Amino acid sequence: MNRLQAIRPFGQRIWLDNLSRELIASGELARLLADDGIAGVTSNPAIFYKAISSDASYQGELAVLKQDASLSAEARYEKLVVADIQAACDLLLPQYESSQGNDGYVSLEVSPELSRDEAGTLAAARRLWAEIGRANAMIKIPATAEGIRAFQALTREGVNVNITLLFSLPQVEAVWDAYVAGLSARLADGKPVAGVKAVASFFLSRVDSLLDPQVAEPHQGKVAIALSKAAYARYQERFHGEEFAKLRAAGARPQFLLWASTGTKNPAYRDVLYVESLIGDETVNTVPDATMAAFRDHGDAALTLPQSMDEAKALLAEVEAAGIDLAAAGEKLQRDGLKLFEDAFAQLLKLTA
Repeated sequence: MNRLQAIRPFGQRIWLDNLSRELIASGELARLLADDGIAGVTSNPAIFYKAISSDASYQGELAVLKQDASLSAEARYEKLVVADIQAACDLLLPQYESSQGNDGYVSLEVSPELSRDEAGTLAAARRLWAEIGRANAMIKIPATAEGIRAFQALTREGVNVNITLLFSLPQVEAVWDAYVAGLSARLADGKPVAGVKAVASFFLSRVDSLLDPQVAEPHQGKVAIALSKAAYARYQERFHGEEFAKLRAAGARPQFLLWASTGTKNPAYRDVLYVESLIGDETVNTVPDATMAAFRDHGDAALTLPQSMDEAKALLAEVEAAGIDLAAAGEKLQRDGLKLFEDAFAQLLKLTA
């Protein structure tokens, strides 16, 4: 058992935050699944921009697609990446089946241009879900107010969703409200809830990058982890308490927290900080290649997430008392994250135009 595999006995799944055609065709993704116990894959517009702009294996198919004038740049992009998502889903299908649908998921994001368009998000999510045609696919949707309403509707329909760009406790609570409401409506419709899977992607390093210059020195590099611990405490209360009991009895799965943006941006911090500090049951950590390699080399696997909960709450209270509005910071970070994805998506469409 290597260091990455040693995380799994603590109940956490490690997903890979990367995808490309070369990763699949070379056998590297299959190796990561077999050797490191990787249990899922996430993608985003920035990841696919890097893949399509640097991976020669896309160019032949893209040239053929460009000959069809009836296809928009976005339609060409979707044809390229849907094929990648399908291939990755097929590689992960044995995990999905052996875990009864708990593991083995691959995420594809709707266009970030739709982040404030509920109807557009719903239409795009339904289209991508149908085009991928895999039970272990997940559609990624940003957690704007419009995205959260779309998420609730999709949960009612039985579509798996990775709701993303979460940076604050109010944002996470709103997502969980929508998940429970969507599942409850599905159950009332007489439809099975056991097959529906969703995760809530909470971003780490960007929180500290924003707040480190504003907080006292002893709190630097600690706010994101404290927020994550507070969110996990609320997860335990919500999904292991009375609120979820009826749905759980009907076979519904809780909506796991997924730790995202776990590559350390500050070189002064340990390069596996956002992995080592947040290992706990019923969670996912999606890890970029460099962080994965670092943990494989020198990471320590231990049950850390449930530890020091009181200290985490005290730290957050001190930060708020110092005049930092964590909810407002979360809204800013979400806006900034959307802009980054919108810019990457615009660059993507230039490649496929």
